[in-house]
Formats: sequence, structure tokens, C-alpha cells
Amino acid sequence: MVARKLLVDIHTHVYLPRYASVLRSRSSVPFIRTDASTQEERLLILDHEPSGGRPVGPQYWDREEKLKFMDKHGIDVSVVSSANPWLDFLPASQAHALAAELNTDLEEYCSTSPPLTSNDIQVKRLYGFGLLPLVPSISTTALLEIVNQISSLPHLKGLIMGTKGVGNGLDDPALDPIWGAIERAGLVVFLHPHYGVDAKAYGEQENGHVLPLALGFPFETTIAATRLILSGVFDRFPNLRLLLAHSGGALPVLSSRLASCIDHDPLVASRLKHDARFYLGKLYLDAVAYGPEELGFVSDTIARAARYEQGSSISIKEQLNRSVGSKRMLFGTDHPFFPPLSETEKWRSVIENLEAIDAVQGWTEVDRDGVRGRNAMELFNL
Repeated sequence: MVARKLLVDIHTHVYLPRYASVLRSRSSVPFIRTDASTQEERLLILDHEPSGGRPVGPQYWDREEKLKFMDKHGIDVSVVSSANPWLDFLPASQAHALAAELNTDLEEYCSTSPPLTSNDIQVKRLYGFGLLPLVPSISTTALLEIVNQISSLPHLKGLIMGTKGVGNGLDDPALDPIWGAIERAGLVVFLHPHYGVDAKAYGEQENGHVLPLALGFPFETTIAATRLILSGVFDRFPNLRLLLAHSGGALPVLSSRLASCIDHDPLVASRLKHDARFYLGKLYLDAVAYGPEELGFVSDTIARAARYEQGSSISIKEQLNRSVGSKRMLFGTDHPFFPPLSETEKWRSVIENLEAIDAVQGWTEVDRDGVRGRNAMELFNL
């Protein structure tokens, strides 16, 4: 039962050297610029970045820095993903070629990583989510080619995806062949935000990155996942495995309101096979919520999903088993973002998320061990 005690980070990013070089070659967002006075590199991934962008360094692309971070915090295995904005800014032909190269790079990054030192389990320290060139004008054939490439690379266990699809969002019917191929390949889709919401909603007061990161990113995920539910993707592809960043954003807390709105709208009332709340039980959610109450509530919304399957006789008054929801939640850190102010300090993104897992009321120690690592080991067949 050694796997039960592993700590596995499924939300951890890298800008591979090839990708960083592309960003350095650019002069418009997204790009990496060098500050003329300090010679410090800064990353700008959105228009109107506060503070002239984020300071970046080796922790963003150096594998040894990733492993040092893991060792410092007792993380055994990381499933690494390229960070946003992925390939959204490139024309189709360039995005297709670069995706194939970056997937090969990530496979090497992971396959040549050290093994986990254990007599009971044989795994590498690093695995990865590949990249799809989801950009306007890309052909279905090109996308299917990359899905096949990712599924053929043994250390890539899925793919990371933004919310725009090929330009019309993830509920675009043009993506159905891609969902089908991903489902057949058994890959996990990690859905991650990038664009947030309209920046005008943030007002004129200067608040740094707080509103875009705390609210904009999770709301973007909420809308994208809801559109997927409304489109019937989970009815057409019932074995599709979708992992949502940031504990699903606001979707768990708004899911009953969503279900009510669907029931009262003639356009969509008969579109889905099940009540909207059923589909939350089809999702996987990272445990990057920073608080035990939030994790407990998310766990409950997953656990109650069976109640809303068509034809279910489970009463709303029946007590939920919060352990059921824990099975679809996985620890993450969001490294290398949110670094501590002191180099000797442990990262609060790690400490707070682990403390939150430890403090969820109604989870057994087996449940906590699952969220920390065993769920990931099973999901990614490690």
C-alpha cells in the first residue's frame, strides 16, 4: 500500500526551453522581455500585465529546479503541464509543428527524470500533460495526429487545454472527433484557464494580479465547463476524463442554480440525459482551493451526483458520504507561480493546500491519502 502514502502534484507547470525561446523572440504579448536596468527577465502573458509582468527565472524551465522544489516539499511525483497561453497566439501550421516538438521535449523531460526511490513501486518522478495545437483554422486531421502522438508517448498521461478550442469554445461541435479520440486513447484532459473575464469588470482601482487570478481564472473555468455540460459532451462521450483546475472554479457552488435554470428554459430543458448536477460526478477536480471548507463542499457536490442520475431513487434527505467525493480530487501546487517572498521559506501554495486536505471534516485518513497521491496514481495508471 505504498502508493497510498505518496504525494503527487498534478497542477505544476513548466515553460520548456524551446517554448521560452519562442517567447523571447516575440515583441508583443505573450513574450519574455529583459528589463534594461536590472537585466531581469519578465513574462507578460496578457495585455495590461501589472508590475510590468512576472519575474521569471530557472524555476520556470530548469528541471533541476523543479526537482529541488519537489524535494523541499516532500513531493514524490509531479505531472507537469506547459503553462498558459500554450499555442493560442500562433498560426495553425506553426502551432502544429511546435506542439509536436514540445510534446517530444516533454517526453524527454519526464522519461529521463530520476526514478522514485522505493522498493515497492517503480515510477519516474515526472510525468506530463501534452499540448494540442487548438487554434483557429487547424484541421481535424492535424489535431488527431497530435492526439495520437501524445497517446504514443509513455510518460505523457494526458493533455492540457485552454477554453477557446479552435476559436469558438469547447462546446464547438467541430471538436467532437477530438473528444472521441481523447476518450478512446484514455487520456486525461486538464482544463486550465488563461483569459479570465472582461478586464473592465475589475474597475479602475489598482489591485495587482488579485482579481484576475482569484476570480477571473476560476470564472473562466466555470463558464467553459458549464458550456461543455450544456452541449451534451458528457452524454456523447461518457468515458471522457476531464480534470478542472482550481477545484472547478464556481461551478460546484452554482451547480444547483444551473440545474434550476436549465429546468426552466425550453431551449435546453430536454437536451441533457440527466440533471446538470449529475455531471459534476463525471469530473475530476484539483484540490487547489486553499481551505478545508471549500474542499469539503466540492467533495459534497461530487458525492451527491448519483442522486441526480436519470431514474435515481436516492432522496435529497439521504446523508452524503463525503468520502465518495474525495475519490475525484487531486493535490496540486501551481508551481512555479505564487513563490514565497523569502528563498528559504516553504511555498504557501503547498503548505496551505496540504493543511486544507488534512482539515476537511468527514474525510478519513484513507481519503486524505487518496487526495494527496493515490487518486492520481490510479487516474494516470502509474
